[in-house]
Amino acid sequence: MEWLLDPNIWVGLLTLVVLEIVLGIDNLIFIAILADKLPPHQRDRARLIGLSLALVMRLGLLTIVSWLVTLTTPLFSIASYSFSGRDLILLLGGLFLLLKATSELHERLEGTPHQESRSKTYASFAVVVAQIIVLDAVFSLDAVITAIGMVDELPVMMAAVVISMAMMMWASKPLTRFVSAHPTVVVLCLSFLLMIGLTLTAEGLGFKIPKGYLYAAIGFSIVIEFFNQWARRSSLKNDARLPLRDRTADAVLRLLGDRKQAENTDNEAHDEQSTEQAAFGPEERNMVSGVLTLGARSIRSIMTPRAEISWVNLDDPPSVIQQHLRETPHSFFPVCREQLDNTLGVARAKDLMADMLDGADLQKLPSLREPIVVHDSTGVLQAMDVLKKSRGQLVLVTDEYGTIQGLLTPIDILEAIAGEFPDEDEHPTIERIAPNTWRVDGTTDLHYLAQTLESDTLLSSANGFSSIAGLLLDVFGTLPEVGATTKLDDLHVEITSIVNRRIATLVVTRSS
Repeated sequence: MEWLLDPNIWVGLLTLVVLEIVLGIDNLIFIAILADKLPPHQRDRARLIGLSLALVMRLGLLTIVSWLVTLTTPLFSIASYSFSGRDLILLLGGLFLLLKATSELHERLEGTPHQESRSKTYASFAVVVAQIIVLDAVFSLDAVITAIGMVDELPVMMAAVVISMAMMMWASKPLTRFVSAHPTVVVLCLSFLLMIGLTLTAEGLGFKIPKGYLYAAIGFSIVIEFFNQWARRSSLKNDARLPLRDRTADAVLRLLGDRKQAENTDNEAHDEQSTEQAAFGPEERNMVSGVLTLGARSIRSIMTPRAEISWVNLDDPPSVIQQHLRETPHSFFPVCREQLDNTLGVARAKDLMADMLDGADLQKLPSLREPIVVHDSTGVLQAMDVLKKSRGQLVLVTDEYGTIQGLLTPIDILEAIAGEFPDEDEHPTIERIAPNTWRVDGTTDLHYLAQTLESDTLLSSANGFSSIAGLLLDVFGTLPEVGATTKLDDLHVEITSIVNRRIATLVVTRSS
């Protein structure tokens, strides 16, 4: 009994138990499929009977095959190779494992999964048990041959079979769920079968491969897979900390594809001279991205900033006001005195023109409407509700001190989703001036710029800023000079204009 003290025996036993459990999963799944054809109260009994029959069959086959491999007397020779009963068993068993592992790998990676029967007509208990016996006979072969290839002692083989079958009886449902949720474990064990099949085939041809090498390779692979599963579980936990909204948006955007995927698709289509168009164009991806990220954006990122607001100063002469209304292509204006923060109300351009033509007193304009004001910390979706109730009127955005920071109109919401719609007095904030080169306004919204340039770097570096100018001030740490440059991942940024202590324009170039 000295072999009981051999550590290789215990390593082989542990490895064989794991392999026997995994190899029995298919048997377990088929038994579960057959048992589902029975009434619910008979299913557990059928599953237990099936696993018990599998245990008896494997022990019987182990005894027979273990005796056969002791037949070392040569039966015939081919060239310089002599083949005994043992050699034939090992050679045929090794080829069987190679065939079994290869076909299973193909089935799991490219074939169709097993489909459970959904028939509502229950089968006979005796018929189901008979089918389970046939399945046990088939599925026991690979487990028995694997045991022969792993260890040399019959008691160790039988102990591994008994332990594995007992564990499968005790935890049949959890084991099935675990293997179904972790297909890499099955693929790894099938690769072990390939190694064992090669070892048996080589031994059947007279080339002895020490079992220690096999144990070391299998043990190393199991340790690596353990860390892979641990890392995957940690990754899933980190992903679970993200809000469901963000995870859903990321999943949808991955399905739509990104710029690199689109470029790869275009290159492949060009190489193959294919006329098939991409399923989603850049504009569609940008609009879907705008919709999915709208709720997470601040109102400051989509509003018209204070510096760009066109407003009416009642202290100006009527002729100046009329000229301003004619030259500015807006329908609504804040009406103020001396400064924007002294807002008296909001009025339509045509109503103001009519009041002045009628000679109305500018101190008491009948067309003035009470301004609608929201705080700059208001969410975009909440601001949309305010706009729905405004009946087309603009909404003023103020900070905590009551200072007007910008204004919001329905067109601003549309631009946040579909891109810019410049007015007659505006120029596009992003202009392509050369391949992979853009002229960009400093006030350009970071989300819009990231969509246009299809770059994730800008949003990941935003740090709460809503415009590219704010991001660059954070990057430089101070107001940069004209000509200052910096890099944001694959984007090269050069400051081209500074106006009134703010970054007015810049040029962005993507590295090819």
